[in-house]
Amino acid sequence: MTIERRQIGQRMSRIVKHNGTLYLCGQVCKDATQDITEQSRTMLEKVDELLLEAGSSREHILSATIYLKTMADFAAMNAVWDAWVPEGHAPARACVEAAMARPELLVEISVIAAER
Repeated sequence: MTIERRQIGQRMSRIVKHNGTLYLCGQVCKDATQDITEQSRTMLEKVDELLLEAGSSREHILSATIYLKTMADFAAMNAVWDAWVPEGHAPARACVEAAMARPELLVEISVIAAER
C-alpha cells in the first residue's frame, strides 16, 4: 500500500494519493477581498491546478464538499460551479453553511478525484 503526499506542510498535505484516488486539502480563493463569484472562480482554478499536478482533471472528480459562509451565496456560487463542471461529469456533492477559518472567506471546497 503506497501513499504519496505532495506539497506537505506542518498541518496538511495539499495532495494525497492512495490506490489511484486523490484527496485534495480544502481550497479557498486567491483573493479574499473579492465577492462570492470571484472567490468561487479562483478557488476552482486552484482545484484545477492541483488536479493537473496530481495527474487528474475535473472530469475525474468523484466527490466535492463545498462550505459556504452563508447560504445567501448558494445561487451565485452554483452559477460558477455549473459553468466549471464538464457536462456529464458532475461529481457527488454536498454543500453546507459553515464558519470559515478567516472572516473574509466566503467559500471553501474539499475534493476527492480519481487519477486519469
